[in-house]
Amino acid sequence: MKRLAVGILAHVDAGKTTLSEGMLYRSGSLRRLGRVDHQDAFLDTDPIERERGITIFSKQAILPLGETSIILLDTPGHVDFSSEAERTMGVLDYAILVISGTDGVQGHTMTLWRLLQRYHIPVFLFVNKMDLPGADRMSLLAELKHKLNDGCVDVEDEDGQSWLEEAAMCDESAMETYLERGTLSDDDLAGLIARRKLFPCCFGSALKLEGVDRLLDCLNRYTRQKEAPKDFGARVFKIARDGQGNRLTYLKVTGGALNVKDLLTNRRPDLPDDKIWEEKVDQIRVYSGVRFQVVERADPGTVCAVTGLSHTRAGEGLGFETPGEEPALEPVFSCQVLLPEGQDPYTAMAKLRQLEEEDPQLHLVWDEQLREIHIQLMGQIQLEVLRRLAQERFGLEVSFGAGGIVYRETIAAPVEGVGHYEPLRHYAEVHLLLEPLPPGSGLRFGTACPENMLEGRWQRLVLTHLEERVHLGVLTGSPITDMSITLTAGKAHEKHTEGGDFRQATYRAVRQGLMEAESVLLEPWYDFRLELPEEYVGRAMSDLQRMGGQVEAPETLGTETVLAGAAPVAGLGDYAREVTAYTKGRGHLTCVFRDYEPCQDQAKVVEERAYDPNRDLENPADSVFCAHGAGYVVKWDKVPEMAHVSSGIDLSPSEPKREAVPTVVTRRGWSGSLEEDKELQAIYERTYGRVEREAFRPVPKPARTSLDGEKYRIMEQERGPEYLLVDGYNIIFAWEELKKVAQDHLDAARKMLMDLLSNYQGFRKCEVILVFDAYKVPGNLGEVSRYHNIYVVYTKEAETADAYIEKTTLELGKKHRVRVATSDGAEQLIILGHGALRLSATVFRQEVEQVSGQITAVLAKNNHREPSAPVRHAMGKAMEKKKR
Repeated sequence: MKRLAVGILAHVDAGKTTLSEGMLYRSGSLRRLGRVDHQDAFLDTDPIERERGITIFSKQAILPLGETSIILLDTPGHVDFSSEAERTMGVLDYAILVISGTDGVQGHTMTLWRLLQRYHIPVFLFVNKMDLPGADRMSLLAELKHKLNDGCVDVEDEDGQSWLEEAAMCDESAMETYLERGTLSDDDLAGLIARRKLFPCCFGSALKLEGVDRLLDCLNRYTRQKEAPKDFGARVFKIARDGQGNRLTYLKVTGGALNVKDLLTNRRPDLPDDKIWEEKVDQIRVYSGVRFQVVERADPGTVCAVTGLSHTRAGEGLGFETPGEEPALEPVFSCQVLLPEGQDPYTAMAKLRQLEEEDPQLHLVWDEQLREIHIQLMGQIQLEVLRRLAQERFGLEVSFGAGGIVYRETIAAPVEGVGHYEPLRHYAEVHLLLEPLPPGSGLRFGTACPENMLEGRWQRLVLTHLEERVHLGVLTGSPITDMSITLTAGKAHEKHTEGGDFRQATYRAVRQGLMEAESVLLEPWYDFRLELPEEYVGRAMSDLQRMGGQVEAPETLGTETVLAGAAPVAGLGDYAREVTAYTKGRGHLTCVFRDYEPCQDQAKVVEERAYDPNRDLENPADSVFCAHGAGYVVKWDKVPEMAHVSSGIDLSPSEPKREAVPTVVTRRGWSGSLEEDKELQAIYERTYGRVEREAFRPVPKPARTSLDGEKYRIMEQERGPEYLLVDGYNIIFAWEELKKVAQDHLDAARKMLMDLLSNYQGFRKCEVILVFDAYKVPGNLGEVSRYHNIYVVYTKEAETADAYIEKTTLELGKKHRVRVATSDGAEQLIILGHGALRLSATVFRQEVEQVSGQITAVLAKNNHREPSAPVRHAMGKAMEKKKR
């Protein structure tokens, strides 16, 4: 039997829960239809959900379709609870995206679409409420194609042939199949959907059950279950508690089988022992609404709830499954939790931790110095729900202080951080390279430290300590983001180093680097959509521009005007209530989290926060050294000069070359003639002895090299071809001619560089590997191809050209001579540590121009070479014949 996990997602009020109800009813799972407005919907089981008429917690239901068993996962549609929807996406095989026919594609719809794209989930679309006035099928389909994907195809035409033809146009191979056979099979269509080439669209009314049967038919015919591995694997996506307080771990079995009393663990090679747990499964429940069935075994594809596990967390991978990606949606507000008078904060914190387990994005924080509890959330409705949950679950009458914005911090330029921890009988030193990344990248950790400097086990420990903690910036004490942190050097002691020593050194290295860096404060932005009567447009645009927002051209929608754009969360504040007030309830503002961007008024925010990094005792930037049998603290700005090892990285800006300008030297003091000088020297030598001028010259320092005999072992390289690795985009944008071409047509610039390198390789006879970044291409698996006589590499998703080059030089440098052409200063230093020779973009250009000149000279010489004797004889005969 085919077993699938299908999620149903939508923006608020699109009719998602009503569609779930209709699907369950038409499949035979329900005997009668429930309704949200009647508070009897099958999947709205919580009293808070029924009162508010919105989905707050994700639920599941069993939906049988012949030989297909679907676990239908209903997710929240309100923006405040969108993190719950994102967590569910980690276990979905397919998704149904519901869109209101009267509202079209909303801001939150675009957010969900981007998340579905991020998690590579095939999507079916259901356009609901087509029975209401204003719902136009053709215009809606055009909007779906324009805003979502051109592969959105209406699958409800009468003869069934025209939509197959349109589906075939979504893929070249499908078009060839369609032209050969005149049709496409269900397997062909299922393949297009699975590869996210085709997105079937059904139109109808969930309340009237119109279009529901067609949607169920598509789910049955055009879906396929992935082949599951034999080894056990599972993905945790939710933590909850039942009515008796039992902790439930919701997971999907992705491989093997899960049996009652099986021993589960999170053990991984890179996980320290104190983080590893092992627990037995007590019970396996398969839920459908509030009811559940207890089973002894869960096969691949089963979504179930497990009891007996107390350490699991949402997003965790079990068995062969790796930890999930960091969530893309983040809370943007923070506020203090106000406890009743006399309530012990530690007891309250322990109870509230249960809510954080169920929603990790709450980021519950205990401030030891202020003895305050702070919480992060998405919006006002989530705040009210949390207050209600604390009362019902724990009897806590909590309230919340004034909310603030959740800021982030990053850096403007690369910097090296050094941390040293050496109290008596302890030792660890860590050097980290902190580099800024593009917005939305989050934090990335890696190592470029040679193992002959620091053993691999210590390097893995440093990476673990980097990942285990939320590192705070030095401007406002906000978490850091959009940064790459690379271990470049380190040192341990044979006797005195313990695991906790590297934790201290790592934390201090991050902090010391941030103190050295130029920090940038980031603030959250919203994408907004404001619908209001035409007479209020002027005021609204003025308000939004005053907030620092970006407003697109107004659109007319019937009798109303729509303003769309983006604005800082701090500026929008409580603007929704203000809109309701000045439009007398006729205006409606919808906001969706966009991303973090540089703060427009950084100095003001920093001053208001009044954060002093030097007084933050939980996050010290200073280091601890040892002398005379006792440890002592060294201030952060003095640590680099006292470090015991060096990474060899020099990030100081190089001085620009200046043209020699003739200068007039003004002599001061003695200005006698050469004869007078010689006379004075003779008198001096008769009195004090001969003057040895060379003795006063300083001893020349040896040339700086990365091959220090005490630290490195020079290996004999095998003879063989020389390898040249070229960072493609780096060179294109460093050479002015290629850069100009790339501004108009990047493909042409790539082709020009490939042709130049082909000529270069033909003359120099080295192996050329040209590397291009393709890490932002979703689903890209990487590509290596042969272009004439050179290799061209396009990196896979999430792998930069820098990372590929560093990895390749490390392998090739063991046996071959390797050179790398790049203008990236930090990478030049890293590949130098791998034994490769570095070429700047300028020097490499000179080499290429020199080779081009030599090729031209050889060709010219060959074209003007004196003909040989036989050739001269033949040419002479030809000339004689011509004269006759």
